[in-house]
Amino acid sequence: MLRRLSIIALTAVLAASTTQAATAEGGKPVSHDRPLSRAYGALGANFNQNLDALDYRELRESGTKWVRGFFPMPATDQGDPAGHFAISTITETAGRGYDTILSLKFPYDRASFPEPGSAGMAAELARLDKVLPAVLNKVDILTIGNEPFIESLPAERDQRLNAFYETVARHVIDFRREHCGASCGTALYMGALNRLDLADRRTPAAERWMTFVRETPEIEGVDIHPHVPAQADAQAFLDYILPKMRADQTFLVTEFSLVWLWKQHLQDPIPAEFAQRYGFAADTLVWQVIKAAIDSPFSERQWTDFLTGSPWFMSQSGFLRDQMRLYRGTGRLAVATYGFKQDDLMVTNFGPAKDPWLLNSVFAPYTVQPRANGLSGRGFWLADFKALQKRAGAR
Repeated sequence: MLRRLSIIALTAVLAASTTQAATAEGGKPVSHDRPLSRAYGALGANFNQNLDALDYRELRESGTKWVRGFFPMPATDQGDPAGHFAISTITETAGRGYDTILSLKFPYDRASFPEPGSAGMAAELARLDKVLPAVLNKVDILTIGNEPFIESLPAERDQRLNAFYETVARHVIDFRREHCGASCGTALYMGALNRLDLADRRTPAAERWMTFVRETPEIEGVDIHPHVPAQADAQAFLDYILPKMRADQTFLVTEFSLVWLWKQHLQDPIPAEFAQRYGFAADTLVWQVIKAAIDSPFSERQWTDFLTGSPWFMSQSGFLRDQMRLYRGTGRLAVATYGFKQDDLMVTNFGPAKDPWLLNSVFAPYTVQPRANGLSGRGFWLADFKALQKRAGAR
């Protein structure tokens, strides 16, 4: 069933009562009155660009009801976006009764933003006109942007970034009003802000981003991506966004991790007990063990022994629980989604300088042998991920 919720009279610390509507599996999503805001503290599965790796058996095993991925807008030029695997998968998933988030990715890290009113902007808006019919009233949440302050030229992370994304957002809002109506079942968020734990990322452009979010009634809130070197650093994201939002707005956390902490330890020596048990030289480094697991996947027991034997990792073993407690404790969390599955980009050319995203994953198909039933090998985080499904906000 596809579930839709509305939150009425949202306060800063408590999500209020909800209503729910459903359809039979495989049916069309149910339209409903436009939600004021959605704050139910769910934890879902993030696939980023790898929605084609989605396995419904793994979703059921983990208990998740929310699925998130992104669609790169240039892919629109390659054919009908409804046929692209990202959009076809997310809409099929919605049709199966899962709640869904799709982020629209605008990669301008190698080219300048088109100016409003220019031919380049007209071309970008024409792409939107092809994408939006395929997703509106099908996905629950559409996020305008993926990581704008990364997917842009450093010199243009100023008013030019704001002008581009505000033009795109207004176009999406107008299109939704004209073609989906007041009862459209897709909520709009702006996303996503990165590294707000660093003072130099809290720029005038970031301030303007939050002003636009606050002053645009059709925007439900903002997305954040707290990839941080320490758990405590995530608080800076909340301290920044919450005072700048309307009281009825909520936030998404569609990516979060300790990847920058993990990276600090890639050149640490591995635990002596692990080295002795599994035949590694005493001076083997962490990244070399990970590379060995990529080259010849470990048993689930060996991968678990590697991680649980590493003090730098186990000191953060409560990361998922702690972060969800932080986000849910605001009463303003709509949905958080966590890295669900290792992908090929994570393991390509793995070495001591590689960002170790693969240590975040709930399922570990590239470092752990597949199970006899054909499901991916399980990563460290599955038990907590599954347990946290039971403590989501009221639905």
